[in-house]
Amino acid sequence: MFGLIGHLTSLEHAQNVAKQLGYPEYHEQGLDFWCSAPPQIVDDIKVTSLTGETITGKYVESCFLPEMLTQRRIKAAVRKVLNAMAHAQKAEIDITALGGFSSIVFENFNLENNRQVRNVELDFRRFTTGNTHTAYIICQQVELAAQQLGMDLAQSTIAVCGATGDIGSGVCRWLNENTSVEELLLVARTQERLEALQLELGRGKILPMEDALSQADIIVWVASLPKGIEISPDQIKKPCLIIDGGYPKNFDSQLQHPDIWILKGGIVEHSLDIEWTIMEMVNMDAPNRQLFACFAESMLLEFEKWYTNFSWGRNQITVPKMKQIGEASHKHGFQPLLL
Repeated sequence: MFGLIGHLTSLEHAQNVAKQLGYPEYHEQGLDFWCSAPPQIVDDIKVTSLTGETITGKYVESCFLPEMLTQRRIKAAVRKVLNAMAHAQKAEIDITALGGFSSIVFENFNLENNRQVRNVELDFRRFTTGNTHTAYIICQQVELAAQQLGMDLAQSTIAVCGATGDIGSGVCRWLNENTSVEELLLVARTQERLEALQLELGRGKILPMEDALSQADIIVWVASLPKGIEISPDQIKKPCLIIDGGYPKNFDSQLQHPDIWILKGGIVEHSLDIEWTIMEMVNMDAPNRQLFACFAESMLLEFEKWYTNFSWGRNQITVPKMKQIGEASHKHGFQPLLL
């Protein structure tokens, strides 16, 4: 059985979803309550592969909210992730994906040092960040959406914003090894990490975000910002393709321009309907078919019986593993969302 650990995009979003799911005691409460609320299994899931095999899973709502990523509440955020993992393990879920900020909190706060959660000793082999599949899908979206728009990668400049993160570094490695992209722009907050990535790739220009946005034909946004970011169409080169791999996704509401195309990055479509309700709560256009690629990774690991932390640790995504999970993705009926 597979599991998905997720969270919602804001306190208001969480209150509304709690009301829809029949949790009035959560709907009426503020952030202090949510900081102490325990994780809940709120959905049972059934997925059928193109091979005909059917698997089952559970969705674990962590009750984590991005508003908890402050100095005052960060301990609550850490506790949320660890408690959700322990809850999934106690439910005897074989492989569980850490969705959204769950994996970022785990990595940034070194939660591998917190193996004991009350009476549960976490077995990290039961968990995956799902980032390898996400990185693979974003790279497919770059290549296929560029084809849709008639853009030649050999004459294109691609900016990766969040280049030194787990997903961003994987995307950079793939673009460097498997495409003919003319210029690669590297954008991130930490100069030392940028220089290390540039050295590893043997190429790439390190630029501030504003400069990169004005030069890029394609922007891959995989930076982790809890409140998103405000960008004006005047800052963007035109024409431009933006792969919005952030969470929450907000570029489509900001950048209304006929020469800017925005694609929801890291989203896959399954060939067959999935039996669940949770994707209806996160504004998917086709909630019975569309889902986050990180969640799909745990499904793929269940289908293939790869019970291991396939994606784990910062900057550990390799091109061979991206190809491996990509082959499984196509085999079982997942395709990247396109324009």
